[in-house]
Amino acid sequence: MKALKGKTYLFALLPFLLLAGMFELVPILTVVVKSFMPEGGGIGFTLEHYQSIFTKKLYRSAIGNSLIVAVFSSIIGLIIAFIGAKAAYSESGRGKKFFMSILNMVSNFSGVPLAFSYIILFGNVGVMTMIGKTYGIGALAGFPLYTVWGLLLIYVYFQVPLATLLLIPAFDSIKKEWKEAVSLLGGDERTFWFKVGIPVLKPSILGTFSVLFANAISAYATAYALLMNNLSILPIRISEQFVGDVVQRPQFGSALAVILMLLMVLSIYLNEKVLHMQKGGRS
Repeated sequence: MKALKGKTYLFALLPFLLLAGMFELVPILTVVVKSFMPEGGGIGFTLEHYQSIFTKKLYRSAIGNSLIVAVFSSIIGLIIAFIGAKAAYSESGRGKKFFMSILNMVSNFSGVPLAFSYIILFGNVGVMTMIGKTYGIGALAGFPLYTVWGLLLIYVYFQVPLATLLLIPAFDSIKKEWKEAVSLLGGDERTFWFKVGIPVLKPSILGTFSVLFANAISAYATAYALLMNNLSILPIRISEQFVGDVVQRPQFGSALAVILMLLMVLSIYLNEKVLHMQKGGRS
């Protein structure tokens, strides 16, 4: 009877496994295999694409710029989101509902519209740029929007609401009795958060960082709408190998895509490694 139930569950799981294989496993395997194929789709095995990626400055800078934007936008967004999630945890009633409504609204504002909004505000003839030039505010007049730092600011904008929405449920695991216990032992609120709150939230914080890192390093629409090919980052370099006007290099683009996937996997691995070390230290 148990064997029959097990087979029934496997049969029910079959459509999901089929969809996962068709739309996730097969494309990934195809990209990996194609990354080792010679230029032009010939039969054979080569490491030439990976050698080019790590020897040519254009592609090394793409990896470096992507890592800079992804890491810094994730860290800054996580810090701001922690403060926002803490405020939502402390608040209740209408204030919290209004805050959640704003978060849900701004979390969907990304891509081309977000880039266009920043161009209107901080572009060469943007509103804030013209105000800076009129009143002699150098930080606004010479705002570096069309650089990696301008892109970083835009990424922080859509990282903050996402991180806040991910962190708010984690704050529900913090019990008010813990605060009372710390207070009875002579600790203040700062002591509570550094000794109790943040360690308890550490798995959620690290998991949120992994999500933010993957979200930032793979973002394409916002960066392309703002900078097109003027800044070298991995998603843009990958896309130009497949939609180039003159030459298309799908094998080389697949190698770049594999590098991007490996960076995402590395962030998840480091996250799990840190959590494993923390659990080992506790035990």
